[in-house]
Amino acid sequence: MADLDVTKKRDIYHTLYRLNLSFSAIVRRCDELQLTKLFNNKSLRTYQGLAQELLAEINEELLQTLYDIEMHDWYRFGKVRQAQEKELRDPDDVFIVAKQRREELRRQGKKVRG
Repeated sequence: MADLDVTKKRDIYHTLYRLNLSFSAIVRRCDELQLTKLFNNKSLRTYQGLAQELLAEINEELLQTLYDIEMHDWYRFGKVRQAQEKELRDPDDVFIVAKQRREELRRQGKKVRG
């Protein structure tokens, strides 16, 4: 999977937005044509449905790819945050967490060692 820089990602999302906007315009133009009462409304509604179906299919495929990229980036950049948190963590935090866990287990009525 290729890593995308922020600018390239922005451009991809913007292009996808424009694609959706274009299909939306097709549906609106069909509505406008129906208002003229010159054309077969059933055919125009069919064309609207076909356009929306095609858009949904395109979005599904493209968004699945984008989802995979976003999940990869979330994992990759999450490592940066985790490293920073680890660096900032107080070495005694582990003892505080252990004490809180023992107290939680006691409240639940479970046997606690130590």
